[in-house]
Amino acid sequence: MQHWKRTIELANRCFNLGDWVEARELYLQALALAQVLFERWADVDEAVAACVISHHNLADLHLSLGQPEESAEYLCAIHQHLLQTMQNQRLPPALREAALRHSSKTYAELLSFIQRTRRIPAHSSVC
Repeated sequence: MQHWKRTIELANRCFNLGDWVEARELYLQALALAQVLFERWADVDEAVAACVISHHNLADLHLSLGQPEESAEYLCAIHQHLLQTMQNQRLPPALREAALRHSSKTYAELLSFIQRTRRIPAHSSVC
């Protein structure tokens, strides 16, 4: 978790400085870490939050760059991932419940995206 947090903090710093390329690379690294460790983190809420934050940071970055389609892809991807996690009976109940709790945040972000951009994501049937 500490490595993921450091990576996100560095990415946020780059984002705030306008270093979009480095921010994107670091956000992608953080996302990869969150995905690999998703089912392995001891704290299921931290695991789900790391995935959600990683996706949402990438979505915010792409929206800042005027790339709403890419932003929508990240928003839809994490929402879909949480929906699949909730339905996956092979996963621990605590992880599925954490996905349910965090899905309200991903849904709210999708609605906010639609309101801000006046665009419905192309993958809206998936979301």
